[in-house]
Amino acid sequence: MSHPQPVARRMFDLVEPIGMVPFIANESDQALMALGLRNAWDAYFAGRAAPFGPTVPAEVVHAVFYNFAPGEVARHLPRIWDLTTPEAALEARERGCVAGMRRILGALADDPAVARAGELLLRAATSAPVEGRALFAALRAVPVPQEPVARLWHAATLLREHRGDGHTVALMAEGIGGTEAHVLHALSVGMPAHEFGRVHHLPAAQLNAVVDGMRARGLIGADGWLTADGRAAKERVEELTDRLAEAPYRALSPAELDLLATDLAPISAALKAAFPW
Repeated sequence: MSHPQPVARRMFDLVEPIGMVPFIANESDQALMALGLRNAWDAYFAGRAAPFGPTVPAEVVHAVFYNFAPGEVARHLPRIWDLTTPEAALEARERGCVAGMRRILGALADDPAVARAGELLLRAATSAPVEGRALFAALRAVPVPQEPVARLWHAATLLREHRGDGHTVALMAEGIGGTEAHVLHALSVGMPAHEFGRVHHLPAAQLNAVVDGMRARGLIGADGWLTADGRAAKERVEELTDRLAEAPYRALSPAELDLLATDLAPISAALKAAFPW
């Protein structure tokens, strides 16, 4: 088969819906909050930061996650580890995600394609080097589940965090800060920054200062939208992100990549239909 897109971009479109399950299926938050957590953001940080263990400071998690506003991580870490443990959070997150996927996929969850895709994705994910990828490396140290749906979700999550670590590198190379990354993305899809979910809650003065800084660098115009330079910066970030995400897929042959794409297509389509974005 001939594919005009880079492999990493082609696979991102198929893998990302699986990696997004913790954030779009209620079962994950419900399982985590049953541990005694206070709200969905507690659940987010408990589930995603758990591979680092209970003693890593909020400042370190803030640095690795990259795109949270100052102080947001510290509102949840380390307090969540007074309420539960990283081991319990990892187990609850996995259990909730599997339940959410099974609800959405129905009979497809037990199709042999799920197990096949999980094995290929896992081989790709575990072939990638961990150097320079803190979150991916931490997740690599977590035991791999055996149940096919859980295995597929875990492999997709590994690849999502591998890509995310590379995306941070691409943003830093372009000089785009964490909050700026949200503004850049919002404007690139035609949404005013103050309406974008990840930054709309920030104080107006704080968000305006970010926008003003990007305007002063020529990324945003007087009309509030991206300039040609801003659009070019966004394209360079995405291109480098794709390039840095290629390594895992080199472990698979072209025929295996085609089989993987075929197996993932209905799974991803079902997830997208349930949670369009």
